[in-house]
Amino acid sequence: MEDKHSNFPGTYFNKDTVLRMARALKILAWIIVVIYGGQLILSIGVNTLQILRGFWAGMGITDMIQNYLFAFEQPLHGLVYSFALWGISQLLLIFLDIEDNTRRAARVGKM
Repeated sequence: MEDKHSNFPGTYFNKDTVLRMARALKILAWIIVVIYGGQLILSIGVNTLQILRGFWAGMGITDMIQNYLFAFEQPLHGLVYSFALWGISQLLLIFLDIEDNTRRAARVGKM
């Protein structure tokens, strides 16, 4: 009979805690995506209103491009943060699988 998950008492971590942490990181990543996505929509809305109200009159093309670059800069940071959090959560799960497979292979090798 092959055991699906090991419950070896000599581990240095609590498996349930690691799983909760991975889940929390994924939720935090989605929260970051929503917040920075809202910021992007707001920035584009503000730039559009400024154009419609004539505040951009007399601005050069480089000034206009720079305003849009500022609008996209922060959401890009948020995207990087969220990908990093998703990656860390996946790494935690990979480490749990590696530990579980190593223990299972050691048990099979002893028989």
